Amino acid sequence: MATASKANAKVAAADDGAGSGAAAKGSKKKLIIIIVGALLLAAIGAGAAWFFMGKAQGGQDGHATAAPPPPKVDLSKPPVFLQMEPFTVNLQPENGEQYLQVAFTLQVADQSQVDYLKMYMPLLRSRILLLLASRKASEIGTAEGKQKLQTDILAEVTKPFVPNAAPQSASGVFFTSFVIQ
Repeated sequence: MATASKANAKVAAADDGAGSGAAAKGSKKKLIIIIVGALLLAAIGAGAAWFFMGKAQGGQDGHATAAPPPPKVDLSKPPVFLQMEPFTVNLQPENGEQYLQVAFTLQVADQSQVDYLKMYMPLLRSRILLLLASRKASEIGTAEGKQKLQTDILAEVTKPFVPNAAPQSASGVFFTSFVIQ
């Protein structure tokens, strides 16, 4: 009997060794699968972030587009100006009805910009009319308000008229008449 119980103990020990070896082999496979799955998820997440961040930065095809540099002023050439027809708009009401009559001149890079702006003049005037009509007299009555309005008008002038086109090259807005009544 002692021999049989020693033999059973050896068999049981052999089974435990084989079982623990199979368990170790199975747990290694599970660990490798988990690591590969985690790496795959991280790669997918990074790819998705790159794709969506590229779109959020303004690129049409996922690539970021750089802001155009400000127009360079060439001091060897005389300045080129485009005089705009006067604008008359109703302002946003504060203390009864008020209106703004304003005339200004744009400084542009060259004569080709003048011709281009003239070609799109209805669109340009519409943009500026909407901008002016969105203001209150108290916003544009001060010197700081007028300077901000110049900056906002310049932004509307330089905004491309056609999708994916280069912005217009204008560098200044100069008021020649400004009446709030």
